[in-house]
Amino acid sequence: MKNKKNYILTMLTAAFISCFTYVISQTKPVIEPKAQDTLTKPNLIPIPTDSIFTDKGLKLKTYKKNAHASYYADRFNGKKTADGSRFNNSKYTAAHKKLPFGTRVKVTNEANGKFVIVKITDRGPFVKTREIDLSKRAFMEITKSKGAGAMKVTIETIIE
Repeated sequence: MKNKKNYILTMLTAAFISCFTYVISQTKPVIEPKAQDTLTKPNLIPIPTDSIFTDKGLKLKTYKKNAHASYYADRFNGKKTADGSRFNNSKYTAAHKKLPFGTRVKVTNEANGKFVIVKITDRGPFVKTREIDLSKRAFMEITKSKGAGAMKVTIETIIE
């Protein structure tokens, strides 16, 4: 009888130890990430990318850099835009796929630093590689070459 109890106790202990060992082997040790110095050079402060800054009295928030911009063809003059207004190639307007209608944006040509402020009145452009369609007047005001049909720009939303 005593021998049988010892046998059962030994088997239960062995089962418990093997289960405990298995559970311990399956848990991964927690490794604390090393603290990295965010400043690579002395006296430099990291600049957040989603910050709002002021330029010439305008509150601006960067929307996209290296965006491709093009301009409306003359055949769209007088046609209705997605917001219901009539398109006029001599006004400062633009089409964007996602920005809300009425949003004013500062569009800066990255090649020469010239910029215009336009109002989003339409949807488009419907070319995957392009981000914004400007009215012809806005495009020609900031382009480097009058014969160009597209350029790289920085788009910043104006916060009212």
